Amino acid sequence: MIIRTISGIVGLPILALFLILGGPWLKSGILFLSMVGMFEFYKAISKKIMPVHFFGFLAAILYIVFLDIKIELQYYEISIMIFTLCVLSFTVFMYQKINIHDVCSTIMGVFYIAFMLGNIYLIRESENGIYMVWLIFICAFCSDTGAYFTGSAIGKHKLTPVLSPKKTYEGAIGGILFTAIVCGFYGYCIYEFWHIGKENMFLLYAVLGVIGSVTAQIGDLVASSIKRFVNIKDYGKIMPGHGGVLDRFDSVLFTSPLIFIFISIGKEVIF
Repeated sequence: MIIRTISGIVGLPILALFLILGGPWLKSGILFLSMVGMFEFYKAISKKIMPVHFFGFLAAILYIVFLDIKIELQYYEISIMIFTLCVLSFTVFMYQKINIHDVCSTIMGVFYIAFMLGNIYLIRESENGIYMVWLIFICAFCSDTGAYFTGSAIGKHKLTPVLSPKKTYEGAIGGILFTAIVCGFYGYCIYEFWHIGKENMFLLYAVLGVIGSVTAQIGDLVASSIKRFVNIKDYGKIMPGHGGVLDRFDSVLFTSPLIFIFISIGKEVIF
């Protein structure tokens, strides 16, 4: 627990710095996290990096590098089709060296990790993004913190004994309530101090906190289910006390698209 706390204390300022700087600095950070996360994911599924995985790395690099460029939907579709066809072709030309798990994990790794993390940059560079991007991490980290302390204090009823034996219903509810309170307070501060949004910001962001916490906990359990399937404890060791990138950012992978959707369809309400 001490190592985990120290690692968090060191890591949070670095994360905050990249979020504040935005632009190329944030994009570089997301690219780094994506590459490490995908490496961990591919290693977990296939036990080693396979040739087909390099198509996944390349696709992720191109996606993140060109996040700023607005292109028509049909070109995105064409790019996805070309990528999918190239990866699936490995089942023909290298059928004796790879299996369908390697191929499917290559495709999934791009969307599960790089595509999801890319939302952080899109949110940060959007209107009032410097304020909105923190919601991703408030939902993810507050949900985790609230669930941990509540579960440790009063947790009795197991939530998912097979996937995550330590998680309880009490902890899950505690995480939801804590996230709702923190998000609501943040919404209130945005309205009062930066004059963004309307008078109902506390309630609006509290509701977002509830949804965000549920989403974050699902993201955590998804990562746990994958680990159970491939029989590993952690995805990596890059963050002492936390494991790998996917161990620390599993909830963020789910909350980032949620906040992006929230901003995209709720502009008239929140701005």
